[in-house]
Amino acid sequence: MTINASGWRPELGVAGEADSVTFTGNKGLMLEEALIFEIGSTETTGVDFAEAADASQRLGGLARTAPIGLPGLSEPETVRHYTRLSRQNYGIDLGFFPLGSCTMKHNPRLNEKMARLPGFADIHPLQPVDTVQGALGVINELAVWLIKLTGMHGVAMSPKAGAHGELCGILCIKAALEARGEGHRKVILVPESAHGTNPATAAFAGYQVEDIPATPEGRVDTAALKARLGPDVAGVMITNPNTCGLFERDLKEISDAVHAAGGYVYCDGANFNAIVGRVRPGDLGVDAMHINLHKTFSTPHGGGGPGSGPVVLSEALAPFGPLPFTERYADGHITLVEEESVDDRHPHSFGRMVAFHGQMGMFTRALSYILSHGADGLRQVAEDAVLNANYVLRSLEDVLDAPFAASGPCMHEALFSDDGMAEGFTTLDIAKGLIDEGFHPMTVYFPLVVHGAMLVEPTETESKAALDQFIGALRSVAARAKAGDPSLKSAPHFAPRARLDETLAARKPVLVWKEAPLAEAAE
Repeated sequence: MTINASGWRPELGVAGEADSVTFTGNKGLMLEEALIFEIGSTETTGVDFAEAADASQRLGGLARTAPIGLPGLSEPETVRHYTRLSRQNYGIDLGFFPLGSCTMKHNPRLNEKMARLPGFADIHPLQPVDTVQGALGVINELAVWLIKLTGMHGVAMSPKAGAHGELCGILCIKAALEARGEGHRKVILVPESAHGTNPATAAFAGYQVEDIPATPEGRVDTAALKARLGPDVAGVMITNPNTCGLFERDLKEISDAVHAAGGYVYCDGANFNAIVGRVRPGDLGVDAMHINLHKTFSTPHGGGGPGSGPVVLSEALAPFGPLPFTERYADGHITLVEEESVDDRHPHSFGRMVAFHGQMGMFTRALSYILSHGADGLRQVAEDAVLNANYVLRSLEDVLDAPFAASGPCMHEALFSDDGMAEGFTTLDIAKGLIDEGFHPMTVYFPLVVHGAMLVEPTETESKAALDQFIGALRSVAARAKAGDPSLKSAPHFAPRARLDETLAARKPVLVWKEAPLAEAAE
């Protein structure tokens, strides 16, 4: 029997896979699960209902006349169905998420416990202000901390996510320019190393977007940016640290140049996790910056749930921030300022972005995270995140191409490419091979400035042992790609589903289940 260094047995054709099929489709404890339509029957139900009495309805011609077509399942069938599906999920509680630019860090259970306290979890956004003083106090204190940590003047707490925060900042810039009679400035400059939502946000707000190239070392071409400044430029949207995992060392110089030309500086703060407690963006001349609470302050990330992306504002832009906002009086009472005309204290606001103030659970989790870490702990967050990323970078640069490794230490994420793989092997093959190793793949094909990009962000919550296991797995898969292991082209082999035609799935998704004809079912 021949087993090479990567664990691939040529005679099997697939790394470690026995040539066997089970009757059930199950593989040990990896349980195959049919669609709920294939398990149940539309003719039965797991619950007994009395016959419904005839009742008049006011739907006119909109009432449903055909059966709804949902299958009936018993309680055990229902519980087992969704439990089996949940076993096929990958989450931060199972293992390391190496997604770059996403900061998939551990969510401390302490934060979850605080968010579930009745005084926070059970309140309603329309309750009288006097009955939610504690909740408003949390929002107000979190706002104070965000201002202190960023060195800014004010903060808008209501934006719901990163891109929503970007829109908030750009609308503040737009309002400020119109207030001084310079609404004719219609150009936003966006470096190639910025997040992809930056140009989309600027365009959505009605601005023309112009790219600023990156230097060979992966940072903004400061000279090119300065050369483009002029009376038509409203501002620049810059990501720092950028999507190449590098700190923009010229940001203060860039900010000074943009301000001198009459524009404003928006900083994408999605990567604040790398510099929190170490760098204050306000000291670098930033006018507006969103903060992803799910990235820096450990609120849950993804899943389509409630998000939160507060936007810190400079003294120049703070008067134009959105409503509502909290205000604490000398006697400790907190109010929610919701109208532009209240004592003429906020007459220049561009208005509301959301119906209600924010997302209480996210605020509570974020403040719990900040208070439990303290100033020294938050500083260590950034230091450990950067240390882990550089450990990954230097541990893999001999087997994976690291295009900016010579630019010096990276920040919170390490960037690689598929350059040097065997002919026909790409980043996609490496990502699929990692699934067989039990890891969620890293971010692939982003940023666009690197061909076949692989962006890895280890975060500060991963141990050296966890990183060593990931590094070993990635080294193994990279070795197979370099050696031309044919089984890698069809990976993953051990996942619930084999490699899919992702292009076809995106272009022609099957969204409706249709029962197979009887003849086909019999086969």
